[in-house]
Amino acid sequence: MQKKLTLSIDEDLIKFAHQFSKETNQSISKMVEEYLLQLKKQNNDYNVNPRIKNLYGIFEDQPIPDKKELRKMFHDKSNYRS
Repeated sequence: MQKKLTLSIDEDLIKFAHQFSKETNQSISKMVEEYLLQLKKQNNDYNVNPRIKNLYGIFEDQPIPDKKELRKMFHDKSNYRS
C-alpha cells in the first residue's frame, strides 16, 4: 500500500531532482523509492553472518567445483593446519 510522504529538502537539490527527473523520464517519487530500497537492501546485508559474507563471490571467476573436488580442497587445507 502506497502512502504520501512530505519531505523538506534544500531548494538547489529540488531543482536538481526536477531536472534529473525530466532527463531520466522517471518521477521523483520513484527515484526516492528506489534509493530507499537500495538502502534497505544494504542494511539487510549487514545482518549476514560475517563468515557467510566472506564467502560471497568466492566462485565468481571460476565454475563451482563438484563435490569430490570440494572435499579434496577441504582435506588438503585441513592437512596444512596439522
